[in-house]
Amino acid sequence: MGKQEIRTGGAAAPGGAYSQGIRAGDFVYVSGQGPIDPASGEVVGATIEEQTERTLENVKAILEAAGASMADAVKATVHLSDLALFDRYNEVYLRYFPDPKPVRTTVGSQLLGIMVEIDVVAYVGD
Repeated sequence: MGKQEIRTGGAAAPGGAYSQGIRAGDFVYVSGQGPIDPASGEVVGATIEEQTERTLENVKAILEAAGASMADAVKATVHLSDLALFDRYNEVYLRYFPDPKPVRTTVGSQLLGIMVEIDVVAYVGD
């Protein structure tokens, strides 16, 4: 199987030259998602909790469009605008991924108008 684009209206449309997701063999790669409402294209939430929830809903929608789920995630990369937000973001993150949790890297980054961005890799093989 070659590479296949994953696209869904359940997540924010790409804001640039990238795909929402790609399936390549047994893996699904979800591009960095932010707290963008898929219907309006606007940033959702004034708190890190609200923004993390919307971001993970976007991730979830892309995974589901690829025939995967949050349980299939094996790797997450998280960018926070301020690492002091970690504990509050982590409380929401924990609710979205069942055990075993995916491996994760969390870094502080300069983000444009948002507090969180998350990308994931999921394994959908046997």
